[in-house]
Order: sequence, then C-alpha cells, then structure tokens
Amino acid sequence: MVGLVAALLTTFGFVPQVIKIFQTKDTSAISLGMYAMTVSGIALWFWHGINIGDIPLMLANGVSLLLTGTILICKLRYK
Repeated sequence: MVGLVAALLTTFGFVPQVIKIFQTKDTSAISLGMYAMTVSGIALWFWHGINIGDIPLMLANGVSLLLTGTILICKLRYK
C-alpha cells in the first residue's frame, strides 16, 4: 500500500506543472538540464520495468515519462 501511494504521488506530482504550462505557455522557471535528466532517468526505469516484466514499474514510469516528456517538449517549444 505504501508503494502504491508513493508511486501515485511521484507520478501524478507532475500534473500541476503540465497544467500550468498549458495555461501560461511559460517555461522560463523550468530547468532544461533537470528535465532532460529526469526524462532520461524515468525512461531508463521504464525500460528496466519492461526488461524484468514488472507491470507496476512500467505503469508508473510510463505515465511519468509521458508527463515529464510533455514538460520537456514544452520547455523546448516555448522558449
């Protein structure tokens, strides 16, 4: 149960940032380097989940990858 709550919080913790960026188109306060590293790390965790066949790991990191990837794309697009 603790793992599920932790996964939900860390995964969906990016939603407010995505919403704010879509509303304001402002990414000036977001670090490109930090999001590039975060997306890369989450992609590797997702890949690891696929390699070991861990569905919860794949789901949590798949959603996180979509959210953080969206933020990274917006950062590059809305310079």
